[in-house]
Amino acid sequence: MMMELIAQNMAPIMFVSLIFFLLLGYPVAFALAANGLLFFVIGTELAPLSNGTINLSWPLLNAMPERFWGVLSNDTLLAIPFFTFMGIVLEKSGMAEDLLDTIGQLFGPVRGGLAYAVIIVGALLAATTGVVAASVIAMGLISLPIMLRYGYDRSLASGVIAASGTLAQIIPPSLVLIVLADQLGRSVGDMYKGALIPSFVLTGIYLGYVLVMSFLKPQSMPALPKEARTLGSGVMSLIVALAIGTGVFYAAFKWFDNGVNTKNAEILAASVAVIVTYLLALIDKGLKINLMSRLAQQVVIVLIPPLALIFLVLGTIFLGVATPTEGGAMGAVGALILSAVKRRLDGGVVREALAATTRLSAFVMFILLGARVFSLTFYGVNGHLWVEHLLTSLPGGETGFLIVVSILVFFLAFFLDFFELAFIIVPLLAPAAEKMGIDLVWFGVILGVNMQTSFMHPPFGFALFFLRSVAPKVPYLDKVTGKLTDPVKTSQIYWGAVPFVFIQIAMIGVVMAFPGMVMHYKGKVVDPSTVEFKLPDMPGLGGLDGGLGGGLPGAAPGALPAPGGLGLPPLGGPGAPTGAPAAPPQGGDASLGIPAPMGLGTLPPISN
Repeated sequence: MMMELIAQNMAPIMFVSLIFFLLLGYPVAFALAANGLLFFVIGTELAPLSNGTINLSWPLLNAMPERFWGVLSNDTLLAIPFFTFMGIVLEKSGMAEDLLDTIGQLFGPVRGGLAYAVIIVGALLAATTGVVAASVIAMGLISLPIMLRYGYDRSLASGVIAASGTLAQIIPPSLVLIVLADQLGRSVGDMYKGALIPSFVLTGIYLGYVLVMSFLKPQSMPALPKEARTLGSGVMSLIVALAIGTGVFYAAFKWFDNGVNTKNAEILAASVAVIVTYLLALIDKGLKINLMSRLAQQVVIVLIPPLALIFLVLGTIFLGVATPTEGGAMGAVGALILSAVKRRLDGGVVREALAATTRLSAFVMFILLGARVFSLTFYGVNGHLWVEHLLTSLPGGETGFLIVVSILVFFLAFFLDFFELAFIIVPLLAPAAEKMGIDLVWFGVILGVNMQTSFMHPPFGFALFFLRSVAPKVPYLDKVTGKLTDPVKTSQIYWGAVPFVFIQIAMIGVVMAFPGMVMHYKGKVVDPSTVEFKLPDMPGLGGLDGGLGGGLPGAAPGALPAPGGLGLPPLGGPGAPTGAPAAPPQGGDASLGIPAPMGLGTLPPISN
């Protein structure tokens, strides 16, 4: 009796067992594989007692090599090592340092200017690297000492840095979006397009939070003192440069739109405007003409290369010129070129980038292979049907499903990182979501925003760990002021992250409430009432009157042909007259004059 009960409830027992393995701290890839193999043996032995709920047998293991090969030959996953390599090379190239210094100087006179700079640079790094660790560590090393030097609140500074680094989770070319697209069976390009607007909105909310705090607690984020703004002023010069770029864009757009290349006129015109503005800044600085201020020169020269790299990667994907894998390869080459131009590319940088890329790729691949072993057994015990029934029977329909799934993923994120969530949980949720008619790209973006919290909330937030590893742990002498500076406590890092966790939770609700933020990836909605179908004139089959066959005598051209026009005998049989049809006989038994089907003889008359 007990064995029958276990056999018929193998799916929930297997799922709980996996959670137990993971809580023990066993490596995820091996926990998945070991759990799958253990329950495969148990399920095969208990299959006769399961009343048909277990469909496992030893020959099923022969399918495992093919499942492994399906993972290893997946072209989409090639984008992961490319984007990882690109992010690490850019981190070593000093691009983050240049961006933070320049944008910090630009916003320096504003209260909270450094916090704005960190968020904007975090978004730019996310769009060029897609790697959370690289963003958080780079900004923690560069911006945190500066923020502490000028009197920023430690909790606020820590929270801003950690939250800005996690933007790499949702801003394309995010690694988690690649994995989610693969697990949901959707295009990576569609997932990138769908996540674009939510990522901009989330960045804007971060900036809005800093703005509100600058009014509520002005002492927590002072403006940079004048002596710290080494690039001086010159915002008006920057506005003039932007105006010139706008004028070049307008002229180039008119030229392209007048027949040279109307398909991508806006993109080509923007490219020309950016190149012209960049060349003007380089010439002005190189020849020391100084028509532009130092601040304007630095902003243009520092900002345009990463923006060009973003266009090279994302623009080519969105235009359909390149696949995400090809876009990642171009981004990796672009990162090497940028690093070489800055004279920071050497063998050590390349070795370090290759080693980190190999570690991450192997980590992802082993989890995927373990997930394949687990899923083979889990599907064999009808676990997917158990999960689907459990989720689709939730109250509230689509909204109730999304709320419960979001709560589930949020709490699992306390213990699992985004790769583990994507490979273990998402394959179980996707069939239920699809059965309920939920768009899987929209569902994937909701999960992507939710998985951001796995980096932020205590006690296992990886962004907090990354920041803790580079934040000062003991009092230190500031290099610029020479003053003894207090360290950053772990509790300050954790408390600084809490407001941003609530912002991310609110963002989940925003994406759920306004699906149009994501659904624009489908393009313009076509109104069926405006669609016209025009059929071409069809040549006559009989060559008469331009219609279908010869037509009936006296009928208009194009009318249906008489059966004889198609080579068929006239209605009524061989003996019927070819003129007007005879009237049916009157009386109790009237025949319709329809010939009997071949081989059935004459049909009996139809009675009234």
